[in-house]
Amino acid sequence: MSARDYQIRKPGGQWMSGKTFDTFAPLGPALVTKEDIPDPHVLTITCTVSGELLQSSNTKHLIFSIPDIVAYCSHIFTLEPGDVIATGTPGGVGFARKPPRFLKEGDVAVLEIQGIGALRNPVRNDGR
Repeated sequence: MSARDYQIRKPGGQWMSGKTFDTFAPLGPALVTKEDIPDPHVLTITCTVSGELLQSSNTKHLIFSIPDIVAYCSHIFTLEPGDVIATGTPGGVGFARKPPRFLKEGDVAVLEIQGIGALRNPVRNDGR
């Protein structure tokens, strides 16, 4: 989730400020171990919003392999069981669309990763 309106108002368009609000990093529906996923480099990833497919890709398109990402991160900080490394998002994000597609009250965002499951997030405006 990204609050692009907030992010864009910040000097330099700092991306982190728009991604750090409460509820903006939903995870799930399950944690899996490496034994559950024979090859993490061939998983289809999709994102639909209220039934409209906005993103569709596959982990084979990652710029760096998962072992390389883990090795790089572990040189910078200690990784502990349960840590999450966010690697980015496939093309198709709403603000980059022509015309832009922003989430609105009542939308339901569904992120699905092949072999893991689907995470459904209703969109609410809490008035902040």
